[in-house]
Amino acid sequence: MVSRRTFLGGLVTTVMAPKLSAGADRDVEPEFLRSLLRAQRIPPMADRLPNYPRVVNMKDLGRLPGRYGGDVRTIVGNAKDVRYMTIYGYARLVGYDAHLNFQPDILSSYETEEDRIFTFRLRDGHRWSDGAPFTVDDFRYWWEDVILNNELTPGGGALELRPHGKLPKFEVVDATTVRYTWEKPNPNFLPALAGPLPLVIFGPGHYLKQFHKKYQDEFRLSSLLKQYRIKKWVDLHIKMAAAARALNPDLPVLDPWQNRTASPAEQFIFERNPFFHRVDENGRQLPYVDRFIVNVSSSSIISAKAGAGESDLQATGLDFNDYTFLKDAEHRFPVKVNLWKQARGARVALLPNLNCTDPAWNKLFRDVRMRRALSLAVNRHEVNMVSFYGLARESADTVLPESSLYREEYAKAYAEYNPDEANRLLDELGLGERHDDGIRKLPDGRRAEITVETAGESTLDTDVLQLIRDHWREIGIALYTRTSQRDIFRNRAMSGSITMAIWFGIDNGVPTPDMSPSQLAPTTDDQMQWPLWGQHYLSAGQQGVTPDLPEVQELLKLLEQWGNTTDREERKSIWHAMLSLYTQQVFSIGIVNGSLQPILASSKLQNIPEKAIYGFDPTSFLGVYMPDSFWYEES
Repeated sequence: MVSRRTFLGGLVTTVMAPKLSAGADRDVEPEFLRSLLRAQRIPPMADRLPNYPRVVNMKDLGRLPGRYGGDVRTIVGNAKDVRYMTIYGYARLVGYDAHLNFQPDILSSYETEEDRIFTFRLRDGHRWSDGAPFTVDDFRYWWEDVILNNELTPGGGALELRPHGKLPKFEVVDATTVRYTWEKPNPNFLPALAGPLPLVIFGPGHYLKQFHKKYQDEFRLSSLLKQYRIKKWVDLHIKMAAAARALNPDLPVLDPWQNRTASPAEQFIFERNPFFHRVDENGRQLPYVDRFIVNVSSSSIISAKAGAGESDLQATGLDFNDYTFLKDAEHRFPVKVNLWKQARGARVALLPNLNCTDPAWNKLFRDVRMRRALSLAVNRHEVNMVSFYGLARESADTVLPESSLYREEYAKAYAEYNPDEANRLLDELGLGERHDDGIRKLPDGRRAEITVETAGESTLDTDVLQLIRDHWREIGIALYTRTSQRDIFRNRAMSGSITMAIWFGIDNGVPTPDMSPSQLAPTTDDQMQWPLWGQHYLSAGQQGVTPDLPEVQELLKLLEQWGNTTDREERKSIWHAMLSLYTQQVFSIGIVNGSLQPILASSKLQNIPEKAIYGFDPTSFLGVYMPDSFWYEES
């Protein structure tokens, strides 16, 4: 059982991992591993598992204990997307459960004190996928030889490790315990460890030392550089250590499945990790499924292939406008299609670029009246009925009702169709003059034409823009569409060439007060409404542009306050202040949220939720629902 002890005075939280029951049968071996056992290449299960593995009680989760066996086929758009397997596997030091509460996973337990001191206890006897011990030395290696190595980490470490500019103190407490200590609170630390692309603070030192100049002799290191056709040892180490990419089949992992295919390839085979640390209540070692077969295709035809029976489990590469076609596939193939609710603050959002280089539009977009007018002019009900069959929720870009932070005023902020008010605001802005065709004149005499750019990954975006084009025509704004590939799209945004983009809204629409509100302020360079301000924050002021809009400065100030408090009620208040400011200022024009995501799976695959929240962060797509617990009722 998981027990929690909270001392309000010292704000100390202790989370204990479950213990394997004495009666559990630890000798139930997967058939897939029998040949390795006979060849004595791996030890029996009792010797492979940690002394105290993580016990996942399926019945407590409302699921059925499973059986071993089978392959799961899935499709990705390119070879880089095999990283989804790391996200799906969701093996984390500390992770979220399906209710988005923290729980120890790889760790046996953890303690936090005032969000400054984090003490992590490992599972004694835990092993990497190659059988080598997973110990405190793997944390020590990453800290001393990667993070503190100026060549491997020239920037000083991830921002989550130095939120106030300084790295924490790291110490090995004993043979199974490590501790990280900051002078000030670091509430982002646990969420960063639990995220879809987790903060890396450990690595398989026994494997990686061969690529590190501190541990490898110069002759052998030179030979390895030639072998892998890489010029610098730093680049070699980075490539071989990139666990999130899942492209190095030799890299030991702690995930439920390990890639066994070298790149480049059109099909990647992920096989079960014989040393994975989770078991069910009957003592069966997870995962139940033996292999994931990841087929590389084109993003544009993933839905067609899935609907043609070529996938046993598919979520990425599908969109709501594929639902009718996929649902029809249930009559032709043994598949089932469920609809999960997307976690994002908006399925489609218009993002006016406050850093665009066009002087006229730059000035207009920085005036809240312009952003409000464009939002009020969108007939969201029509978009919902035509593009989402009325199944989405007409809303500003904000949190969902499933979040404890939801307030209706945020969802309704300048989101109700009111072209008369939109026209009044535009006239007030000085855009009262129009050309003969009714399109307004900009201050420099040009037509008020906005080119909305897309990454071209969904026809849904262009369908929605077709409708909004007519809505904005009614207020004298001409809308045009430009499609480009994602990399080009992102580079154009960074350069200020994009005037406005259509993309998703805020990533996490189901936050708790203990999750960072950083998505409501310019903190990354892929936020299309302020990429240069985000780059400035991300680079600690070394790149990008300093924000000069008072409301944006206020968002950053509130974000800093959230990071400096350990009081949950104060964090909640800061969240509400930022949500109110963000939606009132309409920094992104949300159209609908709560839209539905098709999840296609073999009808024989068990334990897949019929309804769930789907998103990148915090649910890690399928991750928090534990695909290692999915199983086939028939081989």
